[in-house]
Amino acid sequence: MDAFAYLIPYGLEWLNLIVRWLHIITGIAWIGASFYFVWLDNSIRPPAPGSDLAKKGVSGELWAVHGGGFYNPQKYLVAPAELPKELHWFKWEAYTTWLSGIALLTIAYYFNAQAMMIDKQVADIGSWQAVGIGVGTLVAGWTVYDLLCRSPLGQRELPFGIVIFALIVAAAYGLTHVLSGRAAYIHVGALIGTIMVGNVLMLIIPGQRKMVEAMQAGGLPDPKHGQKAKQRSVHNNYFTLPVLFIMISNHYAMTYRNDHAWLVLAFIMAAGVLIRHFFNLRHKGRVEWRYPVAGVALLLGVAVAIAPPAPVAVAPSADPAAAFQKVEAIIAQRCVACHSAHPTQPGFATAPLGMVLDTDQQIHQSAEKIYKQAVQLKAMPIGNLTNMTDAERATIAAWYEAGAK
Repeated sequence: MDAFAYLIPYGLEWLNLIVRWLHIITGIAWIGASFYFVWLDNSIRPPAPGSDLAKKGVSGELWAVHGGGFYNPQKYLVAPAELPKELHWFKWEAYTTWLSGIALLTIAYYFNAQAMMIDKQVADIGSWQAVGIGVGTLVAGWTVYDLLCRSPLGQRELPFGIVIFALIVAAAYGLTHVLSGRAAYIHVGALIGTIMVGNVLMLIIPGQRKMVEAMQAGGLPDPKHGQKAKQRSVHNNYFTLPVLFIMISNHYAMTYRNDHAWLVLAFIMAAGVLIRHFFNLRHKGRVEWRYPVAGVALLLGVAVAIAPPAPVAVAPSADPAAAFQKVEAIIAQRCVACHSAHPTQPGFATAPLGMVLDTDQQIHQSAEKIYKQAVQLKAMPIGNLTNMTDAERATIAAWYEAGAK
C-alpha cells in the first residue's frame, strides 16, 4: 500500500511533465501563428490600381526573405476566383494548447485541490467547491464574452475592450477572494485561454468552413464570415501577452501572494495589452512609443508598489545554536512534509523545486529562500497546509536577519 501511495504522485509528476511540455510546444505554435498572421495582415500593402494582382482580387501582398528563400504572400479580401486544391488550416495548434492546458490544470490543481487551490486564510472551502468555482468561471466567462461580442457593444472596439478588460479584472478580484492566489491567477489565465480557443472553435473555423463550402458550391462567400473571424482573431491577439504572463506567474509568488494580487494582475495585464498594441501599430507603419513607455511604467510601478520591506538589522543571538534549533524544529514540523528527499505530504512525489530541508546544511544553504518564501511572501507552506503561525515566521525572520544570511 505504501508503494502504491508513492507511485501515484510519482506517476502524476511524470504526467505533469509530459503534458506541460506538450502545452508549451503547442502554445508556441498557436501564439506564433497568431503573431505571424497579425503581422502579415498589418504589413501587406495594396497592389497598384489596375495591376494584374488588383484585377485578380488581391487586396494586399508583401515580399519577405527567410531561411534562404523568398516568399510572396498575397491576401484576397474575400476569396480567390477558384478554390485551390490544397488549403492549409490553422486550428489544431489552438485546440491542442487548450486541451493540454485543461489536462495540466486537472493534474496539477484539481487532483490536489486541497494543497494547490485552497488557502484557508482566504476562504475555508472544500476541494469540490474550489474545483466547481474554477470550472464555473471558465464556462461563465466564455458565455458572457460571446454574448457581448454578438451585442451592439461588440462592434465598438475600444468600449468593448474596456468592458472585457474590466470583467476579467472583476473575475480576478472574485477568484483571489475564494481561492489561493496561485490558483486564482491560473484560472484567470485558463479563462482567457478558453475565450481564445472558443473564438477559434465557435467562430473562426466555422466561418472559414462556410466560405469554403460556398466556393465549392460554385457561389461567392459571404464576407461577413471573414469579418467576424477577423474580429475574434484581433481579440485573441491582444489576449496573448496577458495569458503568457499568467502561464509563468506560478514561479513569482511576489505577485500572486500580494494582499492586492488581483490589482497587481490587472496592471500587468494592462501593460501587456499596451505593449502588444505598440507592435500592432508598428506593423502598420505607425511607431507610437507612448504605448510601450506606458506599459513599462506600469510594470515599474507594480515592482515598486509590491517590493518587500528591507530586512531589519538584528543583533546576533547570544546563543546562535539555540536560535537555529528553534528554526530547525519549525522547519521539521511545517516544511519537511513537502521539502524532503521523501515527501510525506499527499500529492507530492518529490520536493517542490528540488528544495530539500532534511539536514542542517541544507537548511543553511536555503536560508535566503526560506526567508523569502516563509517570511516576506508568506507563500510557504503552500496554502499554509501545515498551519505555520506568525510567531514561527517571526522566529525564522529573527534567525535570518541576525546572521543566517
